[in-house]
Amino acid sequence: QIVLVSGHLDSWDVGQGAMDDGGGAFISWEALSLIKDLGLRPKRTLRLVLWTAEEQGGIGAEQYYQLHKENISNFDIVMESDEGTFKPSGLGFTGNAKARDIVKEIMTLLQPINVTDVYDNADGTDIDYWMRDGVPGASLRDDLSKYFWFHHSHGDTMTVQDPNQMNLCAAVWTVVSYVIADMEEMLPR
Repeated sequence: QIVLVSGHLDSWDVGQGAMDDGGGAFISWEALSLIKDLGLRPKRTLRLVLWTAEEQGGIGAEQYYQLHKENISNFDIVMESDEGTFKPSGLGFTGNAKARDIVKEIMTLLQPINVTDVYDNADGTDIDYWMRDGVPGASLRDDLSKYFWFHHSHGDTMTVQDPNQMNLCAAVWTVVSYVIADMEEMLPR
């Protein structure tokens, strides 16, 4: 059984793609790294996917889906960060009411960093295939007030990234992915 965390590596035709979506790729990598460094071994596999060709129509996501859809019942949740890595506020979530209640309970663990909100609907080109087939999905929600200052522009460089805010995003990704991966049962569908 698999808990998938992800971000995409490709960027638009200008800039470095540091925010869109290097930040999402980084926090996904960091989540697994933190879990390993802490010596934690969840009941389910945590899988990192660094998508390619998201900006060119989601070609990488479609290929991954085609290669793995026969095992769709083993995918517990698919998580994608693709809206920058600014100060996080919570998660967008797509799934049934019982699964949403579980995610809301998990998010209470993040009260110390004030990131507890669960919003309707996860967003993510790379996880859409899975969510359409009923796999619960989550996307990082953060402060988008500056997102379009840099999105698909020459300004999308590493200088946009705030290490403290990225650490908060990585903390959200780590807690949510680990707790779901270590629960006795998969999220209800």
